[in-house]
Amino acid sequence: MASSKKTSALARQLFKLSLENGRLSEERVGGVLAWVEKHRPASSLAVLRAYRHLVEAELNRNRAVIEYAGDVASSVFAAIAAAMSRRFDRPIEAAPVARPDLIAGLRVQVGCDIFENTVAGRLAALNTVS
Repeated sequence: MASSKKTSALARQLFKLSLENGRLSEERVGGVLAWVEKHRPASSLAVLRAYRHLVEAELNRNRAVIEYAGDVASSVFAAIAAAMSRRFDRPIEAAPVARPDLIAGLRVQVGCDIFENTVAGRLAALNTVS
């Protein structure tokens, strides 16, 4: 149990070192990975897994995954990213993903927040009611 706490604490420290002005820095992440490779801390694989989890969570916080069906103009993706940036008060980049199984509409995910207005989602909601 104590080693798990130490592993998590080290991963959090490494993650904090990866931030520059509150934003994840690619150069700093590279530096952290080089340090881990050179110094090989105890349970380095577990530390790297915990660190990767923190980095992925941070990347997902700043990315709007926009799932759509059909044709959508690129200006719509830019408008959604701008709206999400205003809503969350931080820069959000759009990551469009085509999903024909949605039938029609959009599903936007920023971190843990999901905004959905799709035909597939509405049909699923109807199935749970009946």
